[in-house]
Amino acid sequence: MINYSAIKPLLFKLEPETAHHLAEFTLRLPNICQIPFNFFLESHFISDPILNQEIFGRTFLNPVGLGAGFDKNATMIRGMQILGFGFTEIGTVTPKPQVGNPKPRMFRHIEEETIQNAMGFNNDGALKVIKKLKQRFPFTTPIGVNIGKNKVTPENEAINDYTHLIKAFDDLGDYFVINISSPNTPGLRDLQNESFIGELFKQAKALTDMPILLKIAPDMEIEDAVALTKMAVEKGADGIIATNTTIDYSLVKNPKTIGGLSGAVLKEKSFKIFEAIAKELYGKTVLISVGGIDSAEEAYKRIKAGANLVQILSGLIFHGPDMIMNINKELIELIKADGYSNITEAIGADRRDSK
Repeated sequence: MINYSAIKPLLFKLEPETAHHLAEFTLRLPNICQIPFNFFLESHFISDPILNQEIFGRTFLNPVGLGAGFDKNATMIRGMQILGFGFTEIGTVTPKPQVGNPKPRMFRHIEEETIQNAMGFNNDGALKVIKKLKQRFPFTTPIGVNIGKNKVTPENEAINDYTHLIKAFDDLGDYFVINISSPNTPGLRDLQNESFIGELFKQAKALTDMPILLKIAPDMEIEDAVALTKMAVEKGADGIIATNTTIDYSLVKNPKTIGGLSGAVLKEKSFKIFEAIAKELYGKTVLISVGGIDSAEEAYKRIKAGANLVQILSGLIFHGPDMIMNINKELIELIKADGYSNITEAIGADRRDSK
Protein backbone atom coordinates (compact mmCIF):
# COMPACT_ATOMS: atom_id res chain seq x y z
CA MET A 1 0.00 0.00 0.00
CA ILE A 2 1.06 3.61 -0.55
CA ASN A 3 2.62 5.26 2.48
CA TYR A 4 0.69 8.53 2.37
CA SER A 5 2.67 10.16 5.18
CA ALA A 6 5.79 9.72 3.06
CA ILE A 7 4.39 11.23 -0.14
CA LYS A 8 2.22 13.91 1.47
CA PRO A 9 5.09 16.46 1.79
CA LEU A 10 5.83 15.99 -1.91
CA LEU A 11 2.17 16.42 -2.88
CA PHE A 12 1.93 19.55 -0.76
CA LYS A 13 4.80 21.11 -2.71
CA LEU A 14 2.52 21.04 -5.75
CA GLU A 15 -0.19 23.59 -6.35
CA PRO A 16 -3.40 22.20 -4.78
CA GLU A 17 -5.21 21.91 -8.10
CA THR A 18 -2.22 20.19 -9.70
CA ALA A 19 -2.15 17.69 -6.83
CA HIS A 20 -5.86 17.10 -7.36
CA HIS A 21 -5.32 16.35 -11.05
CA LEU A 22 -2.56 13.88 -10.12
CA ALA A 23 -4.90 12.15 -7.67
CA GLU A 24 -7.61 12.06 -10.32
CA PHE A 25 -5.25 10.49 -12.85
CA THR A 26 -4.39 7.73 -10.37
CA LEU A 27 -7.99 7.11 -9.33
CA ARG A 28 -9.19 6.99 -12.95
CA LEU A 29 -6.99 3.96 -13.70
CA PRO A 30 -9.46 1.35 -12.38
CA ASN A 31 -12.07 2.79 -14.78
CA ILE A 32 -9.94 2.71 -17.92
CA CYS A 33 -7.82 -0.43 -17.62
CA GLN A 34 -8.11 -4.01 -16.42
CA ILE A 35 -5.40 -3.97 -13.78
CA PRO A 36 -6.29 -6.40 -10.95
CA PHE A 37 -7.28 -3.96 -8.23
CA ASN A 38 -9.16 -6.48 -6.07
CA PHE A 39 -6.51 -6.59 -3.40
CA PHE A 40 -6.91 -2.80 -2.97
CA LEU A 41 -10.65 -3.20 -2.64
CA GLU A 42 -10.32 -5.99 -0.08
CA SER A 43 -7.90 -3.88 1.94
CA HIS A 44 -9.96 -0.67 1.93
CA PHE A 45 -13.64 -1.44 1.44
CA ILE A 46 -15.42 -2.33 4.67
CA SER A 47 -18.74 -4.13 4.28
CA ASP A 48 -19.63 -5.54 7.67
CA PRO A 49 -23.39 -6.22 7.99
CA ILE A 50 -23.43 -3.97 11.06
CA LEU A 51 -22.85 -0.99 8.72
CA ASN A 52 -25.42 -1.95 6.08
CA GLN A 53 -28.63 0.04 5.67
CA GLU A 54 -31.35 0.46 3.07
CA ILE A 55 -31.92 4.03 1.84
CA PHE A 56 -33.72 5.12 -1.34
CA GLY A 57 -34.25 1.48 -2.21
CA ARG A 58 -30.48 0.84 -2.37
CA THR A 59 -28.15 -0.91 0.02
CA PHE A 60 -25.47 1.35 1.46
CA LEU A 61 -22.75 -1.07 2.55
CA ASN A 62 -21.19 1.56 4.79
CA PRO A 63 -22.26 5.10 5.72
CA VAL A 64 -19.15 7.03 4.64
CA GLY A 65 -19.48 8.75 1.26
CA LEU A 66 -17.46 11.07 -0.93
CA GLY A 67 -18.86 14.60 -0.90
CA ALA A 68 -19.47 16.48 -4.14
CA GLY A 69 -16.62 18.52 -5.59
CA PHE A 70 -13.89 15.90 -5.80
CA ASP A 71 -15.20 13.72 -8.64
CA LYS A 72 -16.75 16.48 -10.71
CA ASN A 73 -17.00 14.52 -13.96
CA ALA A 74 -17.68 10.94 -12.81
CA THR A 75 -14.18 9.79 -13.71
CA MET A 76 -13.26 8.20 -10.36
CA ILE A 77 -16.28 6.10 -9.36
CA ARG A 78 -14.40 2.80 -9.28
CA GLY A 79 -11.42 4.45 -7.62
CA MET A 80 -13.61 5.76 -4.81
CA GLN A 81 -14.94 2.27 -4.16
CA ILE A 82 -11.36 1.06 -3.89
CA LEU A 83 -10.65 3.76 -1.30
CA GLY A 84 -13.56 2.39 0.72
CA PHE A 85 -16.37 4.88 0.18
CA GLY A 86 -19.85 3.40 0.60
CA PHE A 87 -21.27 5.87 -1.90
CA THR A 88 -20.06 8.63 -4.21
CA GLU A 89 -21.56 11.99 -5.09
CA ILE A 90 -20.41 13.31 -8.45
CA GLY A 91 -20.50 16.92 -9.61
CA THR A 92 -21.44 19.63 -9.28
CA VAL A 93 -22.62 19.19 -12.90
CA THR A 94 -24.06 22.07 -14.94
CA PRO A 95 -26.02 21.87 -18.21
CA LYS A 96 -23.20 23.36 -20.30
CA PRO A 97 -19.46 22.82 -19.77
CA GLN A 98 -17.71 25.60 -17.91
CA VAL A 99 -14.11 26.28 -17.01
CA GLY A 100 -14.85 27.75 -13.61
CA ASN A 101 -13.18 30.72 -11.98
CA PRO A 102 -9.70 32.08 -12.81
CA LYS A 103 -6.69 30.31 -11.32
CA PRO A 104 -5.35 30.06 -8.70
CA ARG A 105 -8.63 29.00 -7.12
CA MET A 106 -7.71 26.35 -4.57
CA PHE A 107 -5.60 26.94 -1.48
CA ARG A 108 -4.37 24.90 1.49
CA HIS A 109 -4.39 26.08 5.09
CA ILE A 110 -2.12 23.34 6.33
CA GLU A 111 -2.03 24.17 10.04
CA GLU A 112 -5.82 24.29 10.14
CA GLU A 113 -6.22 21.18 7.91
CA THR A 114 -8.51 23.24 5.71
CA ILE A 115 -9.01 23.77 1.99
CA GLN A 116 -10.24 27.05 0.52
CA ASN A 117 -11.71 26.60 -2.92
CA ALA A 118 -13.21 28.99 -5.44
CA MET A 119 -13.48 26.51 -8.29
CA GLY A 120 -16.78 27.78 -9.66
CA PHE A 121 -18.48 24.57 -10.83
CA ASN A 122 -15.76 23.70 -13.35
CA ASN A 123 -17.02 20.58 -15.13
CA ASP A 124 -17.38 18.92 -18.52
CA GLY A 125 -21.11 19.61 -18.77
CA ALA A 126 -24.10 17.29 -18.73
CA LEU A 127 -23.58 15.49 -22.04
CA LYS A 128 -20.04 14.30 -21.32
CA VAL A 129 -20.81 13.36 -17.71
CA ILE A 130 -23.86 11.38 -18.82
CA LYS A 131 -21.66 9.48 -21.28
CA LYS A 132 -19.23 8.57 -18.50
CA LEU A 133 -22.04 7.44 -16.20
CA LYS A 134 -23.50 5.21 -18.90
CA GLN A 135 -20.09 3.59 -19.34
CA ARG A 136 -19.98 2.76 -15.61
CA PHE A 137 -23.64 1.72 -15.24
CA PRO A 138 -24.82 -0.27 -13.29
CA PHE A 139 -22.97 0.86 -10.18
CA THR A 140 -21.90 -1.42 -7.34
CA THR A 141 -22.31 1.37 -4.78
CA PRO A 142 -24.90 4.17 -4.78
CA ILE A 143 -24.21 7.30 -6.82
CA GLY A 144 -25.55 10.79 -6.13
CA VAL A 145 -25.71 13.43 -8.87
CA ASN A 146 -25.07 16.95 -7.58
CA ILE A 147 -26.50 19.57 -9.95
CA GLY A 148 -26.12 23.34 -10.27
CA LYS A 149 -26.77 26.21 -12.61
CA ASN A 150 -24.32 27.62 -15.13
CA LYS A 151 -22.67 30.88 -14.16
CA VAL A 152 -24.08 32.66 -17.23
CA THR A 153 -27.66 31.59 -16.50
CA PRO A 154 -29.63 34.55 -15.10
CA GLU A 155 -31.09 34.05 -11.65
CA ASN A 156 -34.65 34.29 -12.99
CA GLU A 157 -33.92 31.38 -15.37
CA ALA A 158 -32.01 29.21 -12.89
CA ILE A 159 -34.87 26.80 -12.37
CA ASN A 160 -34.59 25.79 -16.04
CA ASP A 161 -31.01 24.59 -15.52
CA TYR A 162 -32.05 22.36 -12.63
CA THR A 163 -35.06 20.88 -14.39
CA HIS A 164 -32.99 20.30 -17.55
CA LEU A 165 -30.43 18.35 -15.52
CA ILE A 166 -33.06 16.33 -13.71
CA LYS A 167 -34.55 15.20 -17.01
CA ALA A 168 -31.11 14.52 -18.49
CA PHE A 169 -29.80 12.43 -15.57
CA ASP A 170 -33.06 10.67 -14.70
CA ASP A 171 -32.39 7.02 -13.77
CA LEU A 172 -28.62 7.46 -14.16
CA GLY A 173 -27.97 7.71 -10.44
CA ASP A 174 -29.55 6.91 -7.10
CA TYR A 175 -30.37 10.44 -5.95
CA PHE A 176 -30.09 14.07 -7.00
CA VAL A 177 -28.67 16.91 -4.91
CA ILE A 178 -29.84 20.46 -5.54
CA ASN A 179 -26.80 22.67 -5.02
CA ILE A 180 -27.80 26.27 -4.37
CA SER A 181 -25.33 26.72 -1.53
CA SER A 182 -21.92 27.03 -3.17
CA PRO A 183 -20.31 30.44 -2.59
CA ASN A 184 -18.45 30.29 -5.90
CA THR A 185 -21.23 31.08 -8.38
CA PRO A 186 -22.47 34.69 -8.13
CA GLY A 187 -26.03 34.90 -6.86
CA LEU A 188 -26.38 31.15 -6.27
CA ARG A 189 -26.96 31.42 -2.54
CA ASP A 190 -29.70 33.96 -3.17
CA LEU A 191 -31.75 30.99 -4.41
CA GLN A 192 -31.88 29.68 -0.84
CA ASN A 193 -35.37 31.07 -0.37
CA GLU A 194 -38.78 29.52 0.06
CA SER A 195 -40.20 30.81 -3.23
CA PHE A 196 -37.47 29.32 -5.43
CA ILE A 197 -37.17 26.05 -3.52
CA GLY A 198 -40.93 25.54 -3.39
CA GLU A 199 -41.30 26.00 -7.14
CA LEU A 200 -38.21 23.94 -7.93
CA PHE A 201 -39.38 20.93 -5.97
CA LYS A 202 -42.85 21.23 -7.41
CA GLN A 203 -41.45 20.98 -10.93
CA ALA A 204 -38.69 18.52 -10.11
CA LYS A 205 -40.92 15.95 -8.42
CA ALA A 206 -43.07 15.85 -11.54
CA LEU A 207 -40.04 14.97 -13.66
CA THR A 208 -38.39 12.07 -11.84
CA ASP A 209 -38.87 9.29 -9.35
CA MET A 210 -35.28 9.59 -8.22
CA PRO A 211 -34.96 11.02 -4.69
CA ILE A 212 -34.02 14.70 -4.61
CA LEU A 213 -32.05 16.20 -1.73
CA LEU A 214 -31.30 19.83 -0.87
CA LYS A 215 -27.81 20.93 0.17
CA ILE A 216 -27.58 24.05 2.31
CA ALA A 217 -24.88 26.50 3.34
CA PRO A 218 -23.47 26.72 6.88
CA ASP A 219 -23.62 30.51 6.91
CA MET A 220 -27.39 30.87 7.22
CA GLU A 221 -28.96 31.86 10.50
CA ILE A 222 -29.92 28.64 12.24
CA GLU A 223 -33.59 29.60 12.45
CA ASP A 224 -33.64 30.32 8.71
CA ALA A 225 -31.89 27.05 7.89
CA VAL A 226 -34.37 25.04 9.94
CA ALA A 227 -37.36 26.83 8.42
CA LEU A 228 -36.02 26.44 4.88
CA THR A 229 -35.20 22.75 5.18
CA LYS A 230 -38.52 22.03 6.89
CA MET A 231 -40.34 23.74 4.04
CA ALA A 232 -38.26 21.86 1.45
CA VAL A 233 -39.27 18.53 2.97
CA GLU A 234 -42.90 19.61 3.00
CA LYS A 235 -42.55 20.45 -0.72
CA GLY A 236 -41.11 17.05 -1.54
CA ALA A 237 -37.40 17.02 -0.71
CA ASP A 238 -36.31 13.46 0.09
CA GLY A 239 -33.41 14.55 2.26
CA ILE A 240 -31.14 17.33 3.47
CA ILE A 241 -27.36 17.62 3.21
CA ALA A 242 -25.76 19.94 5.72
CA THR A 243 -23.48 21.64 4.95
CA ASN A 244 -21.58 23.15 2.04
CA THR A 245 -18.41 25.26 2.51
CA THR A 246 -18.32 28.40 4.64
CA ILE A 247 -17.33 31.97 3.80
CA ASP A 248 -16.52 32.71 7.44
CA TYR A 249 -12.90 33.61 6.78
CA SER A 250 -12.26 34.37 10.45
CA LEU A 251 -11.83 30.61 10.93
CA VAL A 252 -8.33 30.61 9.38
CA LYS A 253 -5.26 32.75 10.04
CA ASN A 254 -4.43 33.77 6.49
CA PRO A 255 -7.56 33.50 4.35
CA LYS A 256 -7.91 34.40 0.72
CA THR A 257 -10.74 36.72 -0.21
CA ILE A 258 -12.52 34.23 -2.47
CA GLY A 259 -14.06 30.80 -2.17
CA GLY A 260 -15.36 28.64 0.63
CA LEU A 261 -13.61 26.83 3.46
CA SER A 262 -13.91 23.11 4.03
CA GLY A 263 -12.06 20.83 6.40
CA ALA A 264 -11.33 20.89 10.11
CA VAL A 265 -12.34 24.52 10.72
CA LEU A 266 -15.84 23.78 9.43
CA LYS A 267 -16.42 21.04 12.01
CA GLU A 268 -18.11 23.05 14.76
CA LYS A 269 -20.09 25.32 12.45
CA SER A 270 -21.33 22.45 10.33
CA PHE A 271 -22.36 20.33 13.29
CA LYS A 272 -24.19 23.17 14.96
CA ILE A 273 -26.45 23.77 11.97
CA PHE A 274 -26.84 20.05 11.30
CA GLU A 275 -27.96 19.35 14.84
CA ALA A 276 -30.54 22.14 14.70
CA ILE A 277 -31.95 20.68 11.51
CA ALA A 278 -31.87 17.17 12.94
CA LYS A 279 -33.87 18.26 15.98
CA GLU A 280 -36.62 19.29 13.59
CA LEU A 281 -36.34 16.67 10.84
CA TYR A 282 -34.88 13.50 12.38
CA GLY A 283 -37.16 10.60 11.53
CA LYS A 284 -38.97 12.63 8.86
CA THR A 285 -36.40 12.55 6.06
CA VAL A 286 -32.90 11.34 5.15
CA LEU A 287 -30.16 13.46 6.69
CA ILE A 288 -26.55 13.59 5.49
CA SER A 289 -23.90 15.41 7.48
CA VAL A 290 -20.74 16.82 5.91
CA GLY A 291 -18.15 19.31 7.06
CA GLY A 292 -15.02 18.68 9.13
CA ILE A 293 -15.54 14.96 9.59
CA ASP A 294 -12.08 13.46 9.97
CA SER A 295 -12.46 10.56 12.42
CA ALA A 296 -14.79 7.75 13.42
CA GLU A 297 -15.62 9.64 16.61
CA GLU A 298 -16.80 12.68 14.65
CA ALA A 299 -18.71 10.54 12.16
CA TYR A 300 -20.42 8.66 15.00
CA LYS A 301 -21.30 11.94 16.70
CA ARG A 302 -23.14 13.02 13.54
CA ILE A 303 -24.83 9.62 13.23
CA LYS A 304 -26.08 9.69 16.81
CA ALA A 305 -27.27 13.25 16.22
CA GLY A 306 -29.47 11.96 13.38
CA ALA A 307 -27.33 11.50 10.26
CA ASN A 308 -28.20 8.49 8.13
CA LEU A 309 -24.98 9.05 6.20
CA VAL A 310 -21.84 11.19 6.39
CA GLN A 311 -19.57 12.58 3.69
CA ILE A 312 -15.83 13.22 3.57
CA LEU A 313 -13.92 15.59 1.31
CA SER A 314 -11.02 17.69 2.59
CA GLY A 315 -10.09 15.20 5.31
CA LEU A 316 -8.96 12.82 2.58
CA ILE A 317 -6.34 15.35 1.46
CA PHE A 318 -4.83 15.74 4.91
CA HIS A 319 -5.20 12.18 6.25
CA GLY A 320 -4.79 10.05 3.15
CA PRO A 321 -6.57 7.08 1.59
CA ASP A 322 -6.51 4.86 4.69
CA MET A 323 -8.82 7.35 6.40
CA ILE A 324 -12.04 5.87 5.01
CA MET A 325 -11.15 2.31 5.91
CA ASN A 326 -10.11 3.36 9.41
CA ILE A 327 -13.30 5.34 10.02
CA ASN A 328 -15.46 2.39 9.00
CA LYS A 329 -13.48 -0.10 11.09
CA GLU A 330 -13.69 2.13 14.15
CA LEU A 331 -17.37 2.84 13.56
CA ILE A 332 -18.02 -0.88 13.87
CA GLU A 333 -16.35 -0.91 17.28
CA LEU A 334 -18.21 2.20 18.45
CA ILE A 335 -21.57 0.74 17.40
CA LYS A 336 -20.81 -2.53 19.15
CA ALA A 337 -19.61 -0.73 22.28
CA ASP A 338 -23.02 0.93 22.56
CA GLY A 339 -24.71 -2.46 22.36
CA TYR A 340 -26.22 -2.01 18.89
CA SER A 341 -26.38 -4.77 16.30
CA ASN A 342 -26.77 -2.43 13.33
CA ILE A 343 -26.01 1.19 12.51
CA THR A 344 -29.70 1.96 12.12
CA GLU A 345 -30.09 1.57 15.88
CA ALA A 346 -27.43 4.23 16.48
CA ILE A 347 -28.87 6.78 14.04
CA GLY A 348 -30.54 9.53 16.06
CA ALA A 349 -29.75 7.93 19.43
CA ASP A 350 -29.05 11.35 20.94
CA ARG A 351 -32.36 12.65 19.60
CA ARG A 352 -34.24 9.79 21.22
CA ASP A 353 -32.35 10.12 24.49
CA SER A 354 -33.19 13.83 24.70
CA LYS A 355 -36.93 13.25 24.51
